[in-house]
Amino acid sequence: MKKIKLYLLATVFVGSIFAQDTINGNGKKPFMNTSDTAFSATINNISPILDEAKQFLSDAVIADVNQDTIEVIYNIKRIFDLLSDVEQIGVRNELDKIEFEKFQNDFIKMYSTRLNTLENSSQILNAELIRQQVTDLANENESVEMGTTKFTILDDREGHIPLVTNSQVESYIRYFKGKGRKGFNIWLRRYVQYREIILPILEANDLPEELIVVSMIESGFDPKAVSRAKAVGLWQFMYLTGKQYGLERTWYVDERQDIIKSTEAAAKYFKDLYREFEDWYLVLAAYNTGPGRVNRAVNLHETSDYWQLYSLPKDTKNYIPYFLSSAIILKNPEKYGFKIPKAKSFKYDEVVIKKSADLSVIAKSAGTKTNTIKYLNPELRQSATPANGDYVLRVPYGSKEKFYKSFNALPETERFATQKVEHRVKKGENLSTIASKYRVLISDLMTINNLKSDRLSIGQRLKIPVKGGIYSNYPEKITYTVKKGDTLGGIADKYNTRASEIRKWNKMSSNNSLINIGQKLVLFVGKNGSKSDNSPKRIIYTVKSGDQLGYIAEKYNTSAKKIREWNKMQPGSYAIYPGQKLVLFEE
Repeated sequence: MKKIKLYLLATVFVGSIFAQDTINGNGKKPFMNTSDTAFSATINNISPILDEAKQFLSDAVIADVNQDTIEVIYNIKRIFDLLSDVEQIGVRNELDKIEFEKFQNDFIKMYSTRLNTLENSSQILNAELIRQQVTDLANENESVEMGTTKFTILDDREGHIPLVTNSQVESYIRYFKGKGRKGFNIWLRRYVQYREIILPILEANDLPEELIVVSMIESGFDPKAVSRAKAVGLWQFMYLTGKQYGLERTWYVDERQDIIKSTEAAAKYFKDLYREFEDWYLVLAAYNTGPGRVNRAVNLHETSDYWQLYSLPKDTKNYIPYFLSSAIILKNPEKYGFKIPKAKSFKYDEVVIKKSADLSVIAKSAGTKTNTIKYLNPELRQSATPANGDYVLRVPYGSKEKFYKSFNALPETERFATQKVEHRVKKGENLSTIASKYRVLISDLMTINNLKSDRLSIGQRLKIPVKGGIYSNYPEKITYTVKKGDTLGGIADKYNTRASEIRKWNKMSSNNSLINIGQKLVLFVGKNGSKSDNSPKRIIYTVKSGDQLGYIAEKYNTSAKKIREWNKMQPGSYAIYPGQKLVLFEE
């Protein structure tokens, strides 16, 4: 009964989003003046993308009802990609803006409060969640102290950000020592991994070393972090700010997720902010809420003393004490009951790839696994390197010579990925159905084919971008026998497809994700079968009471990190629950 209620509630919610398209009483969109080319093009660009996002949201809701966490996560990620694409394209008229903002607000609301599988599986133990918990703590205690604040100076050395403490800072320190201990321990481990990358860049730009804490509290040192506001990467750059500081987002890469490039961009941004405000507390406040709002507060109160700026938003008032508490602990972890953990630093060799190459081929040539290449190169959006040539790629430290020797020995047809395939538009097809068939985004199809609208003609030739050669041998029909512990999302993930596609191929209803042991499913995959290269034995492990991720990893001779990657868990998350199904690969 609970599932039925949830499904009905979610269906009604998604239906309300779909209803945005029906602006006129007759169910048609209002007439647009086609003489206005820019206006018309924008309408046509944004609308099909939002239509696709709504479909992904519908699929996420259905998967949520069926407790298929993998499929939920997949669809949510695709929605974030699409929203970022809309932001990148730009919304240049009021109707599109209203439609986009309405969908975005409703999506974030559902993502935050209504997708039970995400909540129950603790997939979102991330910096944004922790910061929200701290903000809630501050609001409960009403301890934001401004104006007459008394504080104790702990460290006021020249060239450093002054570290001071007051009652609010102390309350945040207590939070990290208690409820927030798990999260802070994860941050400490990543701090060890990335400090040798970040600190030298800060030093080279004559910036205080304490600024590394911004990355910690913004993303938890997670290069793949995406906030609900679509800020991305270690430093949580929005698309436009990232673009302003030289960070590209293309079909192949999102440089906001590049550890080095994003840190260099953040350093430039900090220097610009300091030139404007000449005070590090104001710089941090501006990083949180924007320089315009801080300037307005400074002008209103006629002071540059951060502690006197009453009109700043609550989140920003909390941000500085939150930063200070984290910096104070990081300066002397042992004093507060923490240990700097042993962890491998982010070490690597660099190689140059002349053409777009499949990551699985690169991994094999370097004597490692594809997930390791993805970990070292988090900026890559596809399973291949960019097509524009001479791409500097990171491979495991000490593997450079082995890589070049093995990679260059391969025939060129094996070394480099197919860039595109050609599709001729058939009767009844549209951008949405074609994008779904090839598992690409509508926005990517429009960009690559220079389409200004969603209108297609029969016989029209479209270039289809290829994700690391997946479609160069696509498709082959196979029959899959459902095993114990299988879910539709898990099978889809194994064969690099979507649960919704499997439902179509097997004539299952759109809201049905129920499968039975022994059931035969028709799949269309690449000729090599699974997406995995040299895949070891795949098993489904059911979490038992008392299990911990580390114990499971030890039992199967692997690592907790790999288990998180295999199950699309948030980096650093150790939260699991009895009955949860985990995909494992025996090595």
